Amino acid sequence: MRAHCLQHVFFEGLGSIEPWLKQTGHQITRTRFFESTDLPELDEVDFLIAMGGPMSANDELEFPWLCREKAFIRSAVQARKPVLGVCLGAQLIASAMGARVCPNPCREIGWFPVRAAAIADAPPFPVFCFPEEVEAFHWHGETFDLPAGSVRLASSAGCRNQAFQLGQRTIGLQFHLETTPDTLRRLVANCRGELLPSAYVQPEATLLASPPEKYRAINRLMAEVLSFLLA
Repeated sequence: MRAHCLQHVFFEGLGSIEPWLKQTGHQITRTRFFESTDLPELDEVDFLIAMGGPMSANDELEFPWLCREKAFIRSAVQARKPVLGVCLGAQLIASAMGARVCPNPCREIGWFPVRAAAIADAPPFPVFCFPEEVEAFHWHGETFDLPAGSVRLASSAGCRNQAFQLGQRTIGLQFHLETTPDTLRRLVANCRGELLPSAYVQPEATLLASPPEKYRAINRLMAEVLSFLLA
């Protein structure tokens, strides 16, 4: 199978997703928008992954390729291909499917709990079940409304819509389950100007002191999300 990664900046790659894909026999291709805006033919893609980035999903005037990217994402969702969005990637899925992307009431950067959302009415498709609570890594200042027909999967004190599922094969995650020590160091090195003290922004020293078990826990959960999408 061919997994195609939509990568927006050089310092936000696949993280723990990459070794998982390689171990499960996937060929990995990439559109690196900071180098080229060329997209593959949709029928050449078996699994689409949209990663994070510091730009907004609404920045179409500054980054005109966002329009083509969102159209590509929408086509993949409509074709019922497995689609995963992380942070900006989740916001792009929401925007592509007609939902609003806007500033979150607070910036959220650091390790904060995410809780599984209660689902009142059973949707007509299997739903991924998050743990009752998991301490996930966050780095975002915007959020999204839920696309029509989607299900909220997780919330946090700082952001109501932390994860959603649209149909059986599309999941958007506002938080970063793919984070590794290396990807976290890269984020800090390139975005430390965003670490302004507030209720949901942890200092650089706290971020970089994260023990290995935190990474292992979220990487295991990311593997479960990937397995669910590709089942």
